Amino acid sequence: MSTQVSVGTQLTTVGVDEVIGEVGNAKRPKRGSIQARRPSGRRVVTRTALNIAALIVFVMSVFPVYWMINLALTPTSEIITRTPSFVPIHLTFNNFVTAWTREAAQGQTDFPHALGTTLTVTAGVLVAALLFAFLASVALARFRFKGRRTFIVSVLIVQMIPGEAMMFTIYGMLDDWRLINTMLGLGIVYTAAVIPFTIWTLRGFVAGVPADLEEAAMIDGCTKSQAFWKVTFPLLAPGLVSTGIFAFIQAWNEFTMALLLMSGYNLTLMPWLNAFQSSSVGGSVNWGAVMAGSTMIAIPVVVFFLFVQGRMTGGLVSGAVKG
Repeated sequence: MSTQVSVGTQLTTVGVDEVIGEVGNAKRPKRGSIQARRPSGRRVVTRTALNIAALIVFVMSVFPVYWMINLALTPTSEIITRTPSFVPIHLTFNNFVTAWTREAAQGQTDFPHALGTTLTVTAGVLVAALLFAFLASVALARFRFKGRRTFIVSVLIVQMIPGEAMMFTIYGMLDDWRLINTMLGLGIVYTAAVIPFTIWTLRGFVAGVPADLEEAAMIDGCTKSQAFWKVTFPLLAPGLVSTGIFAFIQAWNEFTMALLLMSGYNLTLMPWLNAFQSSSVGGSVNWGAVMAGSTMIAIPVVVFFLFVQGRMTGGLVSGAVKG
C-alpha cells in the first residue's frame, strides 16, 4: 500500500514540475503551442504600424483615380467651386459624350479615331516585342556563343538611355524613310524602346527554368522541340504575361514620341488628350470632359490587366512533368 502511494506521489510531483517548472525558472512554452503562437506586444505594434502605413500609401495611390472619376461624373458648373464634393451629387454622363464626340482641336482627330490608332499600334508593338524578345532571351539563357556577354551588357546600356535623348535622330531617320505621321513608323519606335526591357526580363524567367526538365521529357520520348513547347514554354507563360503587361502599358501611355511623330487625324490617345485639354470652348477648359477622356483612356488598360492576370497566376502551376 505504501509503495503505491509513493509512486503516485512521485508521478504527481513530476507532472507538476513539467507544467510549472522549477521555482524562479519558468519554462518556455513548447514550439507550436498556443502560447508560442500568440504574438508579442512589440510584434503587434510593428504589424499595426505597417498596416497603417500600407493603408496610407493605398489611399494616396487610389484617391487621384477616384477624384478623376468623380469629376468625370460631375456637371461642369459644379466642378469650379470653393466647396468641392467628394461624391457627385448631380450625376451626369454628358462629359463622356462630349469627350467621345468632340474633336481635340480644329483639324485634329476625335476620341474614337485616336483610340483605334492607339489600339492598332499597341497591339502590333506587343506582338513584335514579345516575339523578338522571347527568341533573344531563349538564345541568351540556353546557348553559349561568342559575344553573348557583350550583347547582354549592350541591352542593359540601351535600356538606360532615355528616348528623349535620341528623338531628333529618330525623327531624322523616320523622315528619310517617309514614315513620319504613320502607325508603322510609330510602331517601330515603340518596339525598339520596349524590346531591351522585355529581353532583360524574359532572360531571367528562362534562366530560372531548369534545363533538366527538358532532359527528363526527352527521356520520356519527347523530341527537343516537343520538350520545350510542352514543358518549358508553359512554365514561361507567367513571364510572358508579366512582360507583356509592362510592354502594353509603356506603349499605351507613351506621350513624347507620339507628340513628335503624329499629327492631325493620326494622333494617339495621349497627344489627343493634350490637345483636347489645350483647346477651350468659350474661353474655359471643360475639366469634366477632360476627366471623362482620361477615364476612358484608363479603362482599356484595366480591362487588359483583368483579362491576363488569371493567366499570369494560372501558368505558375502548368507545365509539370511526371516524376
